[in-house]
Amino acid sequence: MANVLFLVLQLSGYSQSVSISASEKEGILLMREEEKLAHDVYTLLYDKWQLQPFSNISGSESRHFDAMGYLLETFELNDPAFPEAGRFKNRELAVLYDSLVSRGSESLLAALEVGAYIEEVDILDLKELIETSSNDAIAAVYSNLLRGSENHIRAFTRQLSWRDLEYVPTVLDAEIYSAIVGTSIQCGNRGNCINATPHSNNCKQQGGKQFRNRGKQNGCWNN
Repeated sequence: MANVLFLVLQLSGYSQSVSISASEKEGILLMREEEKLAHDVYTLLYDKWQLQPFSNISGSESRHFDAMGYLLETFELNDPAFPEAGRFKNRELAVLYDSLVSRGSESLLAALEVGAYIEEVDILDLKELIETSSNDAIAAVYSNLLRGSENHIRAFTRQLSWRDLEYVPTVLDAEIYSAIVGTSIQCGNRGNCINATPHSNNCKQQGGKQFRNRGKQNGCWNN
């Protein structure tokens, strides 16, 4: 499938020279690896179970991963992500990856629950990062990733529902979770770059050899 170029978020007055706080830097590093974790887990689970949503959503996660890569470039941060699948600098994520892969390999239902759990974690972290960031450019990227994660949890829980299993959230507040899954899928930007230059490594041709974009779901790209 042909690569999909990221849409550009045009933010008035944005400057790459703007400094960001230590916590904002930590947030970018965390989300870079969280998006890699989601991609790597979903790719493995698709290979095992051959269920299309895992393939579709792993493509979406590759775009999220690339969006975080652009923020790394923009704010001149060292990339924590290893090129190898399943390898992480963040030790907590490394342990979580092993646990999720083990659990998701037990059955298709367990794999779908793993997908929903990953999106719960992403949603919670993104909400907290949006609330604590004072940088409009970073918040805009996170907001688009949040829309994608909310779409993903809807997709996973819908798959579970079709198999007569009701997903019970373990990370999100029950009311917040119900509000998310009770809302229809949102079509947002298929990318998150900010005033991208033509030669930006993460914004020129997204979803290349390492992470390929994989299709639509319900007439809307999985953000």
